Amino acid sequence: MNKKPLRIIYAGTPEFAVPALRALASGSHQMVAVYTQPDRPAGRGRKLAFSPVKEAAVELGIDVEQPVSLKQAEAQQRLAELRPDLIVVAAYGLIFPQDVLDLPPLGCINIHASLLPRWRGAAPIQRAIAAGDEESGITIMQMAAGLDTGDMLLKISCDIADNTTGSQLHDKLAALGADALLHVMHQIDTNTLRPEVQDETRVTYAHKLSKQEASIDWHLPARTIHRNVCAFNSWPVAQTLYNGETLRVWQSTVLIDAKTPANKRPGEVLCTREGLDVVTGDGVLRLLRVQVPGKKPVASSDFIRGRALEAGQQLG
Repeated sequence: MNKKPLRIIYAGTPEFAVPALRALASGSHQMVAVYTQPDRPAGRGRKLAFSPVKEAAVELGIDVEQPVSLKQAEAQQRLAELRPDLIVVAAYGLIFPQDVLDLPPLGCINIHASLLPRWRGAAPIQRAIAAGDEESGITIMQMAAGLDTGDMLLKISCDIADNTTGSQLHDKLAALGADALLHVMHQIDTNTLRPEVQDETRVTYAHKLSKQEASIDWHLPARTIHRNVCAFNSWPVAQTLYNGETLRVWQSTVLIDAKTPANKRPGEVLCTREGLDVVTGDGVLRLLRVQVPGKKPVASSDFIRGRALEAGQQLG
């Protein structure tokens, strides 16, 4: 049993990393600092804003460090001065050089939002949904020089339902990450960690999302488009064109029994009675919630009434 409180540095930036920070801060170990990315302009006024992790750290009374990079000697010297026993990382956004990985006696551990080795990389939540995965989860891993290549310390899974959005899975995994971290901290305290090497034959990569991916290709199957709509909610949000105007699609459903009608083009509006039914490369997709620039998202029925949208019109 490790009875002496550990000196811990926590490194994270977005909302995903906040629950784990709060969980760690509520424990018996010493939080010597929180590392987060520098304040950045946000909102219409473009005023400098704290990251969600910085806001939480200030509230918790933990010292905050915001280096632009961890590669400079000055930043590494500051880390060394803090004498961390362990560094915990969650969506920090900066590269850890080998000198930093080697600094803490217990190393650096990372909270990753997938069941490694599936979905290494920047966007595991969205890629899992877009691929039609039936489960996701959290992996706590020992950090190594490669991209999410380190030994796994703990994996906890959760289901992905047919209509689970990226936003919903994000929140679910953020909470699960906090629980998983506490479990691993207990294992560290009791010297019961059992690291597991990743199976390199099962690796997949979750490449960073781009705004270009949000554009709907109506030639794709309805099921594929629906998964993208779910995955890209809340960013970058799936979108198409209607009368030359961007139409963002926040929610959809696949009409299970509807076959692709003959003599209809992908992107053509079929029906507007119960929703916005659109022809795809395979099947029909019903748009349930949409948004035009400058307006809030609305039910597609409200959009249809306001625009006098009719069957036969073309999207995209």
